[in-house]
Amino acid sequence: MNESLLKEILHFVEHFSSQHPQEAEHVFEEPLQWSTILVASDFKTDYNISDSDVQSHEKDSEGHPLLQLSPPTVYVRSFSQLSKLLHLADDKKLAEVRACLEENREPMVKILGRSIASALERETLADVVSLADKMKEEGPAKDSEVKVKLFLLFQNVDKQIVDKLLKEISEPDMLNCKAVKNEVELFKLFCSKGDEGLLKSLQYTSDFEFSNGCRAPPWRQVKGEICYLVAEPCDTETLYITCSTDGLFLNGGIKQDGEENGYERTSDTYKDLATLLMSRSPHFAENINKEHLAFPLCWQHSTFQELSAKKEKTVHEQIQVLLYKISHRRTYEPSPRWRNLGILTTCGKTEENKTRKSSEVEKKSLTQGTKSKMKAELSASSSPGQQSFQKLKTSAGVLPVDLFSESSTESDEEEEQPYRHPETATDLPSEYWQIQKLVKYLKEGDQTATVLTLCAMMDFNLMQESCQLAIQDTGGLKILLNLLDTDKDKCKTGSLKILRKISHNSQIRQTIVDMGGVQTIVKILDSPVKDLKALAAETIANVAKFRRARRDVRLNDGINKLVKLLDCLPNLANLTASQEKDVEVACCGALALWSCSRSTKNKEAIRKAGGIPLLGRMLKSPLQKMLIPVVGTLQECASEESYRTDIQTLGMIKDLVRNLRSDNDELQMHCASAIFKCAEDKQTRDLVRKYQGLQPLVSLLHKAHNKQLLAAATGAIWKCSISQENVTKFQEYKALEILVSLLTDQPEEVLVNVVGALGEFAQIPANKTAIRKFQGIKPLISLLTSPNQALLVNVTKAVGACATDKDNMVIIDQLDGIRLLWSLLKNPSADVQSSAAWALCACIENAEDAGETARSLIGGFQLLVKMLSSTNKEVLASICAVICKIAKDDANLAILTDYGVVPLLAKLTNTTDDRLRRHLADAIAECCCWGNNRALFVEAGAVAPFVRYLKSKDGFVQRSTAMALYQLSRDPNNCITMHETGVVKPLIHMMGSTAEEVQEAAAACVRNIRLLFMANRNAELFT
Repeated sequence: MNESLLKEILHFVEHFSSQHPQEAEHVFEEPLQWSTILVASDFKTDYNISDSDVQSHEKDSEGHPLLQLSPPTVYVRSFSQLSKLLHLADDKKLAEVRACLEENREPMVKILGRSIASALERETLADVVSLADKMKEEGPAKDSEVKVKLFLLFQNVDKQIVDKLLKEISEPDMLNCKAVKNEVELFKLFCSKGDEGLLKSLQYTSDFEFSNGCRAPPWRQVKGEICYLVAEPCDTETLYITCSTDGLFLNGGIKQDGEENGYERTSDTYKDLATLLMSRSPHFAENINKEHLAFPLCWQHSTFQELSAKKEKTVHEQIQVLLYKISHRRTYEPSPRWRNLGILTTCGKTEENKTRKSSEVEKKSLTQGTKSKMKAELSASSSPGQQSFQKLKTSAGVLPVDLFSESSTESDEEEEQPYRHPETATDLPSEYWQIQKLVKYLKEGDQTATVLTLCAMMDFNLMQESCQLAIQDTGGLKILLNLLDTDKDKCKTGSLKILRKISHNSQIRQTIVDMGGVQTIVKILDSPVKDLKALAAETIANVAKFRRARRDVRLNDGINKLVKLLDCLPNLANLTASQEKDVEVACCGALALWSCSRSTKNKEAIRKAGGIPLLGRMLKSPLQKMLIPVVGTLQECASEESYRTDIQTLGMIKDLVRNLRSDNDELQMHCASAIFKCAEDKQTRDLVRKYQGLQPLVSLLHKAHNKQLLAAATGAIWKCSISQENVTKFQEYKALEILVSLLTDQPEEVLVNVVGALGEFAQIPANKTAIRKFQGIKPLISLLTSPNQALLVNVTKAVGACATDKDNMVIIDQLDGIRLLWSLLKNPSADVQSSAAWALCACIENAEDAGETARSLIGGFQLLVKMLSSTNKEVLASICAVICKIAKDDANLAILTDYGVVPLLAKLTNTTDDRLRRHLADAIAECCCWGNNRALFVEAGAVAPFVRYLKSKDGFVQRSTAMALYQLSRDPNNCITMHETGVVKPLIHMMGSTAEEVQEAAAACVRNIRLLFMANRNAELFT
């Protein structure tokens, strides 16, 4: 819209001189001025050009030029000159108009004068003429008349532009998710295998639907894309279709999510699916307009009969009418209890409290609603650990606001309620109807009948989806939750046993939370009956798999109550029956805490409730059913620094290492994952080595079939190998060869860790040779093309470490590794950019002809210079290091100088970051060796900040600064500036440094300054 507005203003100004010649010659009261991108060479005849300044031949009555350019500012005093300037701007017109408007907030005041502009704006159009007559008496008649005409012209064009923009905004041209979905579902009904239907098939490429109705990935939704279809016509090849807000078009062939190369548009854009299919399939176009097309049997209802009765309408027109009816069909209200709780409807709005409907009406709504609901996702396992390493697609990725104040980094697989596929009565199994009858008995029976009914329900397979949804569809969830408020333990036990099983269903989990069930279940944790506490904790473990549920557990004091359940005696050899119950309750409590610990606030609540010592005590238990949830909770919480400290100080590392030797893969995985997170700290890495945990980690690499375990083990090895002492041990266990063999045919989460470990191993020279010997260089280079940013950071580090070996560098060069590293400088991630730049430093330093290689990369030097404008200090430091290496070649240095590297380096000298200071000083020292760069650095103010560099406590910064000052001092004119900025005294102190290189540089710099002083003194004596 902004661009459209700018284009309208540009068109008005460009044609102003030809349409209004008299008004175009009017001289503004004040010049319009702005920062232009035009230079003197853009102006032709009719202008006086002197170096970079430009003046027009035309001048006002006081002798001021009507156009004046003093780079970068331009001054314009008339529309005629403004129009000419825009013609000269060519393809930069819009940028000039934008800059002019941004820097001249009141153009009317500058053009007409403040007093006249204000007076005209206060008058109505009817009074403008009388105002003009009044102005004639007070000033020059012609000038006043022109100003009034200009004012009227401005008002007129302003009204035209506003009307046009409002018209564009009001045009409903955009498609939406609902319209696309309705049309797709409609045409699916006309698909058949033969030639009888309109199409053979019509499918989405993804079954996952986000909360906003889109099926496209979030990074494609921002481009307006809604979903992707695969249509198989009866007479042509398969069509791959993109549905977007702008219309529908064919794409390059998206068959499933993740194929980035298939998103390109390959056809025209069509307004709807029918129009696109008609243009591509003659069979579709011919049959869609037949009046006697065979409609599916499921359409034989009143709506279809109404449509088919109208003979004059084509099927295409009937479809459009039916789509309208589908989109405006009635939606069912939430139950009164939900409405009182303020639960959101499917439209996202909170319903107001209404009067409670009768039970018969509610029962009818539930029965009707059964057919309209979609299939819910059924959780594959009751253990949270089995999905802890999976990346589940979530609706949280498209939510703009964290509604529940939980951890913004946690994944959330169920933030929106999933739908069920429509089912007819014939699709439902007999168990569905039997459970519905049992729910009726629950509503009407006494205590004995209720207990018997609950027992009968438990005889069904409640892990079966149809049985779970039968309970929900008939209002059984509400009854089961109400039973938890009774004082009958048998009813509570039966209800919890059923809730424990059906809460594996994601839709039921959310319904339990919506109905306030979490609060009721949490209350049972205070029950004196241990079986009830265990069942309640298990149910919470299942329900708390999404954010709102975890939040409700915390707000209802559930975390404190769950932590209290952990207080048992897990290590006794002979437990009494009561103690065994305590252990069972503690296991269920740990399972619930595991689910709840995925929220950051819950982690803090567990720590405050005293959960860490209790978890540490349970970690010593020999019972695997207790260890798995305990270790799972610890590894989930180990992302917090406070937990890592406690795990160290309470001696849990020893127990984690001990359990690495377990025969249970899941327990090993969680132990390795906990070590992976804790090994960020050196003390933990030393403890793992002390308790002989490195060899068990290496042995886990042989279980390559278990990818989750492999990812955890390689992650732990990576972090432990940060300590070189651990790398030495890993070498003894032959870990390097195994890691190199894992560089191919592995998931990305494994590759990230494997490559990270190899990067640490390669810090030892002997391992660089070993990586080459085990054929590891080639797969490392191939990973440089991965889109995974975490993997790229580790790969570049590993390649850079290997490149310090000459033989490795030959292979890297042959595999085009330098070019691939250079291309990563364009990556949007600052971490990838800096890591790639550091790797380039090693490659350039060890390549045989690095200077020629760098020059052969098209656009490489421009990219380097451009990156000096980055705001990331690590990126700047690494780019300065690359420039330092490249600038050792005179030809490269000449090219860098031409691209303006000197002023950009000088601009960075005011930094306070020692790492950047060191590499910046090195780059300046190398760049001084060409032409008059030394003088340019001093002119750009690069010398004064170096005095502060010399005061740094970092010896590398002092060395680099001394070298840079020495190079700058080789220009006599710079010595004066350097003396004035006070570099002599700190240089004299540096002459006493223990490093010879620093001594020589400091002494040479002082010598040059002293020689200049002596020369000047001799000149004064003999003149």
